[in-house]
Amino acid sequence: MIEFSRRLTFFLILLFVQVLILNHIHLFDVATPLLYVYFAMTFHRNYPKWQVLLWCFFMGMAVDIFSSTPGLAASCLTLTGFAQTYLLERLVPRDSAENLDASIAALGFSKFAMLCGLLVVPYCLLFFALEDFSFFYVIDWGLKAISSAALTLVMMLAVESIHRK
Repeated sequence: MIEFSRRLTFFLILLFVQVLILNHIHLFDVATPLLYVYFAMTFHRNYPKWQVLLWCFFMGMAVDIFSSTPGLAASCLTLTGFAQTYLLERLVPRDSAENLDASIAALGFSKFAMLCGLLVVPYCLLFFALEDFSFFYVIDWGLKAISSAALTLVMMLAVESIHRK
């Protein structure tokens, strides 16, 4: 029950920060920080996969409701939650703790940054491909996706360094 309340509190904090602040930031009219993707990173190693998918779906759906993007964030974040469970298994040693958190302290900076990159870059590519739903402006799409992924990665690493202290 404590885990549920902690996760729900983190869910609400990330949701409100994204909706009230970050959705209104468009750096150079291309880069938008999508910090709510960090929520998919916070599940530990043996967290039930079906719960990861549900949490990620509901986070994406909540962002969609407040951002007027029906189903866009929900589908992308659910896919990211699905990928997180398998990528975390591949990046940690087999003899590590069963409830290992995906954090800088547990994985080290390089593995954590790699995990973040492997989740955030495909998320942003898919998110902006579905948002534009056109490949007529491939350069604009790529610029939005890569710059948003870079900004999101920097913010995730900053939040992780603050959150885990």
